[in-house]
Amino acid sequence: MTLPHAVRIVEVGPRDGLQNEPTSVSLETRIELIERLADAGLKSIEAGAFVSPKWVPQMADSAGVMKGMRKRPGVAYPVLVPNMQGFEAARAAGAEEIAIFGAASETFSRKNINCSIAESIERFRPVAEAAQRHNMRVRGYVSVAVGCPYEGEVAPEKAAEVAKALADLGCYEVSLGDTTGVGTPRDIQAMIEATASLVPVRQLAVHMHDTYGQALANIYAALEMGVAVVDSSVAGLGGCPYAKGASGNVGTEDVVYMLDGLGIESGVDLEKLCRAGAFICNALGRAPESKAAKALAAKFGR
Repeated sequence: MTLPHAVRIVEVGPRDGLQNEPTSVSLETRIELIERLADAGLKSIEAGAFVSPKWVPQMADSAGVMKGMRKRPGVAYPVLVPNMQGFEAARAAGAEEIAIFGAASETFSRKNINCSIAESIERFRPVAEAAQRHNMRVRGYVSVAVGCPYEGEVAPEKAAEVAKALADLGCYEVSLGDTTGVGTPRDIQAMIEATASLVPVRQLAVHMHDTYGQALANIYAALEMGVAVVDSSVAGLGGCPYAKGASGNVGTEDVVYMLDGLGIESGVDLEKLCRAGAFICNALGRAPESKAAKALAAKFGR
């Protein structure tokens, strides 16, 4: 299949990237990061998560982020919500788009959110229905869509079934996540082929982790299958919680560099993106995981 002429990047750094960082990030820094990412041209930026601060302290005061940032026309600021309580808090904070999540592995679902896959879908039904009543868009995530840390290899059909269930709830888009980063291009294409038989490929996105260095190759494989939406995290923020010391989310800088080289439009200014990555890495006191960010640091400054 011909590669898409344009790709929409969903920037997950301010939520998925920061949520497991050990260094506390101030409200002002979170807002500044989002502003810088919007300045770089990103049109979809995960702004936070309305979850218990007991479990995810880094996402505390996501309401403050939503209320403090300057919303720009044409930019979406989705937030993750796990239940109706989170939904109501997100709506009160002015959220216009939410994200819900399922898993393609029964064991992962039970260990992560203490319920079966089917039960998780039913938990999200009232959330999705409430969002639709309030004209809020809903995006879905499928975790461990390729491999599970407890069950091992995940059959493509399992990921497809969960994606279909989320689409049936009203998700305008479903992001297929290789949460453990174990997939290779052949695995990714098999997963997309199975899922596209149930959900139109135009509604699919990919969320690749770089644990084994396969993320960019896997994204290219997804592009070959017609997927035109890619999740990524500025500076490669966000480790893989199931592989100690391993890289997590693919770096947005790496994705943009590849897309630029392929002549695929992303609308993202790589220099401004690298500067946004340097800003948050300086705040965290750490180096970026993104290889492109490291390579371009001297050229663009830090």
